[in-house]
Amino acid sequence: MKNRDKPIFLKYIETPIGTMVTCATDKGICMLEFSDSKMLERELQNISKIEKAPIIEGESPFFAILERELSEYFVGKRQEFSVSLQPFGSDFQKSVWQVLRTIPYGQTWSYKEQAIALGSPQSVRAVANANGQNHISILIPCHRVIGSNGTLTGYGGGLWRKKFLLELEGVEEVKNKTL
Repeated sequence: MKNRDKPIFLKYIETPIGTMVTCATDKGICMLEFSDSKMLERELQNISKIEKAPIIEGESPFFAILERELSEYFVGKRQEFSVSLQPFGSDFQKSVWQVLRTIPYGQTWSYKEQAIALGSPQSVRAVANANGQNHISILIPCHRVIGSNGTLTGYGGGLWRKKFLLELEGVEEVKNKTL
């Protein structure tokens, strides 16, 4: 393994909506997922394979920043994150995730609006698929994307978490929706 001396560090973080698993390389956070995600094991294997490095439990300087910023977010004192990120994906996926990061706190977009912002209005399904491949929950806010009819749609962490996050951010139209 070319990066054997640079492992990917993993840590469990408790949040108001459940335990999350985070991973960091020497460049930044590369994963923040809910520990009950059905895809967690596969995501960890993919990250290890891409980086050609083992994943081990340990500490990274990025974890302290992440934990502080998540704590501030969950008590309503943070709207943007500054911790360094290193998302793994195709160029298209990375461009989709970059657009996600431009959706303002407390607002929602439809997949169509996201595709338009990407400059590719015909790519609604590809955009939705790329959102589903986002491995850095909350920090890359795919929870801010809803169906064009205003309904809560797909979220790897579960729709109840998506609703919680949107309500935390003060999104009014979700407050009256039932799951």
